[in-house]
Amino acid sequence: PWPSPNRVPIAPQLSPISEPSKRCVTGAKMDRLTEMEAFATVVDQGGFTDAARKMGISKSAVSKHVSSLEARLGARLLNRTTRRVSPTEIGLVYYDRARRVLNDAGEADSIVTAMQSAPSGVLRMSVATDFGVGLLSPVLDEFLDEFPEISVNMVLKNRYVELISEGFDMAIRLGEMEDSSLRARKISETTQRLIAAPRYFQKHGRPTRIDELNDHRLLHYSNQSSANVWRIAAPSGEVRQVRGTGWLTVNDGQSLLNAAVKGMGIAYLPSFLYHEAMAAGLVEDVIPDLPQTTLGIYAVYPPGRFTQPKVRAFIDFLVERFASKGPDTW
Repeated sequence: PWPSPNRVPIAPQLSPISEPSKRCVTGAKMDRLTEMEAFATVVDQGGFTDAARKMGISKSAVSKHVSSLEARLGARLLNRTTRRVSPTEIGLVYYDRARRVLNDAGEADSIVTAMQSAPSGVLRMSVATDFGVGLLSPVLDEFLDEFPEISVNMVLKNRYVELISEGFDMAIRLGEMEDSSLRARKISETTQRLIAAPRYFQKHGRPTRIDELNDHRLLHYSNQSSANVWRIAAPSGEVRQVRGTGWLTVNDGQSLLNAAVKGMGIAYLPSFLYHEAMAAGLVEDVIPDLPQTTLGIYAVYPPGRFTQPKVRAFIDFLVERFASKGPDTW
């Protein structure tokens, strides 16, 4: 009956969860992964006997975990016959999601183990040919001596690779980071200048302004995404664009430097390529009054992943090795 207006109903008192009950709730959460694992292993192995052998527990324990899972979900996940065990339609859907959870949990464990282990394994990296040949190759022996459990697979490519889809652990890149999704750490810096040989100036004259460059023989890098456009800072700070098909176009910086040294034209190169030739007087700064353009040199690696020990070790090595280098001192 409804209470009379003069009587106030007494609210039922909810008793607090006791400590044993709390432990049961926690235990239930922990058992959920065990139930998932038992069910997924039965599906993988095609039966309870092989699943028990795989998990290292008794067949009855596996059966108990699966039955408990089905009872908790209120659904039959397995078709059981005397000859075989197969997942139901609902079971297949649940298996797909459960396997993902279990794989993620296993990967999480592996990450912790790997983070605490010594760097090892194959380090596959993409490096621009000029930087790889001139700067990385001469110091790789030092790195491999320090980390004997690591082997290096250095792929020299004059293009930006897709790290994950092409199977690279990391890459070395110059200039602005076009792909902001990648994780990056600066290793050093390099300047970039217009350079040419004294013999070129004797034969063709020396330009004094950016506007005069199009009247000269230009040596271009063929695989630039900028389509043979040089972006050069003027004394005012304005960035000017110099377009041209180029007297010579090639996809290798060292070849452009060689051409510049021989007086074939004007090249726009980083200091780690031209520094020795300039110190020897083989090439000169074409327009010394222009502000120097500085480019960052970065180690980049995929986002959303922990930094693998082998990758972290190599990047730390490069940062230390090139600490006294750049932007003009190489």
